[in-house]
Amino acid sequence: MNTFFINGKFALGAAGTLLSCGVQNVDAQSTKDERPNIILIMVDDLGFSDIGAYGASEIQTPHIDRLAQEGVRFRQFYNNAISAPTRASLITGQYQHKAGVGFFNVNLGLPAYQGFLNRESLTFAEVLRQAGYSTLMSGKWHVGDDKNQWPNQRGFDRFFGFIGGASSYYLPAAPDDDPVALVENNEPVTLAKGEYLTEVIADHALKFLDEQNGEQKPFFLYLAFNAPHWPLQARPDDIERYRGAYALGWDSLRNVRYRNSIEKGVTPPEQQIAARDASIPSWNRLTCDEQQFWQRRQEVFAAMIDRTDREIGRVLDKLKELKKDGNTLVVFISDNGAQGGDGLYGYTRRTTGPVGTAGSYELQNSNWSQTGNSPLRNYKGKPYEGGISSPFIAWFPEKLKAGSIVDGVGHIIDLAPTFYELAGAQYPENFGGTTVHPLAGKSLVPVLTGATDKVERNEPLFWERAGNKAVRSGKWKLVSLYPQNRYELYDIENDRGENRDVAAQHPDVVERLKNEYAQWAKKNDVVDFSLLAGSDPFSRPASDRTGRSK
Repeated sequence: MNTFFINGKFALGAAGTLLSCGVQNVDAQSTKDERPNIILIMVDDLGFSDIGAYGASEIQTPHIDRLAQEGVRFRQFYNNAISAPTRASLITGQYQHKAGVGFFNVNLGLPAYQGFLNRESLTFAEVLRQAGYSTLMSGKWHVGDDKNQWPNQRGFDRFFGFIGGASSYYLPAAPDDDPVALVENNEPVTLAKGEYLTEVIADHALKFLDEQNGEQKPFFLYLAFNAPHWPLQARPDDIERYRGAYALGWDSLRNVRYRNSIEKGVTPPEQQIAARDASIPSWNRLTCDEQQFWQRRQEVFAAMIDRTDREIGRVLDKLKELKKDGNTLVVFISDNGAQGGDGLYGYTRRTTGPVGTAGSYELQNSNWSQTGNSPLRNYKGKPYEGGISSPFIAWFPEKLKAGSIVDGVGHIIDLAPTFYELAGAQYPENFGGTTVHPLAGKSLVPVLTGATDKVERNEPLFWERAGNKAVRSGKWKLVSLYPQNRYELYDIENDRGENRDVAAQHPDVVERLKNEYAQWAKKNDVVDFSLLAGSDPFSRPASDRTGRSK
């Protein structure tokens, strides 16, 4: 698609439609910058169908659903399966290894696995600030623990939030619990008694928008909520809103979500739900007490999502108050699918109070997370669809066709080039004396505006994390899990639930994708994970670890 300028505004040549998001007005009598404001909202560990627009009927998400009803949804949008690698790709537009976070925010001894963003990979704050934007962030960072790697040192004018991968939502319930380690513009701050972190993250976003309002330039806000990531902690009145909502149980509800996702248009009716996870006990075989126990956990999880939605509503209200709602792009995504497994014992054993309270260090398990990721397979951390797929919603009033649902396969590496195109920002070859990595993704502007129905790529999409691999090329998806290293092949167009491994029927496709993966791995400095496994602090006994899983 050809993009050109008309009267200082972008025009989409292929579609012949005007997108009002121009570069700075060149009229000498006007100093107003008419480029769009951009808000990127990321939530944490949200399942594919955990919001109404993607299938949840029992969780109240009216504000997120409004963005979907008035904007564009993707059926297929991909992340990197787990927090830090996803954020590294999102923030830089690079595959995570190229950005320096090939495994996590821990250093495994190689540049591609150093655990923080390298200087060859520019953040969207660095690029957009150079282009004349105010750059704001509130929430979770997780791509560099040392102070010289923090947001204010990587292009953000204002920052509030936490640096690592997880945080309690309240002040600690016990004196020896970890504090809520927060930072505002490089200075340590703390929660006040009774404050809830999701609300405080939104409070600071609103404050930053008010402060920025007097500046004669557009803004970029990265709003990175930690909810609904563990620990399971929520406001009591929010939990009460969901009392009894989960008596149906996880077996039935995952099928309800599946049918809802078809009705919502995000799952084609011919697609089948993923096969049931055999490791999860049948709901009807649980005792009454067990059902009550598990219901309460999901009530808390739903309350955390509900509260996040209401805080997003406050941000949308602020846009309207500032009269900027007509010229602001809002994008909503999650960093990965819902949490699987049966708990992180080293963390959950510290629980000192009921689930939902400040003393709770509990987390989601596979049982409810299979429902959260319905109709997709598996969980956070794995390259199956339930791990690497998430909702994607883009809202830009009167610029995007309301209620659109597109099949174009998108990836988090595509957001940086999308923002740069809309902002008229030049992505440099050199920054601060350092040669910069070229962008790996493609702008989504043609797909968002309806100029095309897919992202035009010259190569497939690739994944690698902790030895788990995947390749997506057209309808084909190759998957290999570590340490088995056995290749599976799925026809995603006809089997997004990944129920039928057709590798044996298509050995030529398997070999082609394996070869393409090998070329990509070499280009992005990916190494055989068996060579790194011994240096992974999370693979060692808890008493020998230098860090804690996030």
